[in-house]
Amino acid sequence: MSDVLDPRLFGSVFITLFVIMDPPGTVPIFLGLTSAMTRKQRNRAARQAILVAFGVIVSFAIFGQQLLNYLHISLAALQASGGLLLLLIAMELLTGKAEDPQPSGNSKVNVALVPLGTPLLAGPGAIVATMVFVQQSDGTVADWTAIALGVLAVHVCLYLSMRFANVIHRVLKDSGTILVTRIAGLLLAAIAVQLIADAVTAFVQAA
Repeated sequence: MSDVLDPRLFGSVFITLFVIMDPPGTVPIFLGLTSAMTRKQRNRAARQAILVAFGVIVSFAIFGQQLLNYLHISLAALQASGGLLLLLIAMELLTGKAEDPQPSGNSKVNVALVPLGTPLLAGPGAIVATMVFVQQSDGTVADWTAIALGVLAVHVCLYLSMRFANVIHRVLKDSGTILVTRIAGLLLAAIAVQLIADAVTAFVQAA
């Protein structure tokens, strides 16, 4: 056991969740969902969305293992299903199959909670990836700290992206945002294939 924080684990968590949750890609979606809001309402929506997403991710990180044990699901099965799920998300990013968000202002539905907080930010891909990292960790304080800091860092990036969405969108333009999304899809596809390959290896070794 080591009490030294593992920078590789932190980097893996941060990069994986960054690619999945895609802070630059949330900019046009966030602007579309909050187009009828004032600047103050938009800032509040950004805070609420981040709190909801962070709460969902942390809940699954803490209680995910107990859920897997209760359902008798192995890590290899989780990795395989997670890899397939991430691959589907990657295909959507690469092909541009994104839903056109409907603008919402002072309606009764709080778009910061649903669909922005979840499932757009804290979606199945991010949840599965976080659970896999927790399952693969040694359970030490250093590993938990690395995972927690990685999750927190990604949510900080998400908040900054939404907080300064107008500025980012003006800088990247539509073409720049699309380019970043395509690159994120390519990286996510590679991560998904690696997860599936690791799962197959684990199944073969267990057989």
